[in-house]
Amino acid sequence: MNVYEFTLRFSIQGCKRQVDDIVESLGEAGCTDALIGLGHPGRIAMMFARESDQAVSAICSAMNDVKNAVPEAVLIEASPDLVGLTDTAELLGFSRQNMRKLMTGNPDTFPIPVYDGKRGLWHLESLLAWLEQQKHYDIDHSLVEVAKANRNLNQATASYCSDPEQVATFSALLANY
Repeated sequence: MNVYEFTLRFSIQGCKRQVDDIVESLGEAGCTDALIGLGHPGRIAMMFARESDQAVSAICSAMNDVKNAVPEAVLIEASPDLVGLTDTAELLGFSRQNMRKLMTGNPDTFPIPVYDGKRGLWHLESLLAWLEQQKHYDIDHSLVEVAKANRNLNQATASYCSDPEQVATFSALLANY
């Protein structure tokens, strides 16, 4: 058994229950391994440290527990997934400057960001794979599993609201890139 650490953020806008009642229901449903945050009205963030054989199983069981306790909950995001250089450096225990040096020193192989604005964003899974394969860093396998599972969960959540015809068109186009 491994302990997988991840955060699930939900919208609970349709829930009319009191916050204390929601928190108690989450505990009764098995979410006692989560730190619950209620800082934003209509939202709930839960930072889990869940034991399981696989990250996917840990995340699925957490989502099922939340859904049983708060049926109105709608998943917004699973993290860590989209990260900047600073986030990645913090997760791996080294400096942002080191991460930036790795990026600027390897322009031909460093993963392509999913957002290339003032602050670039990458899928953590891509960065971890690159660090392992290209730079031979010893990366915690639990983190790799969580990053991969969260990326797939977030993409599934996004595609749930998408136009299937357009997704098929763009998927066919991207297959040629």
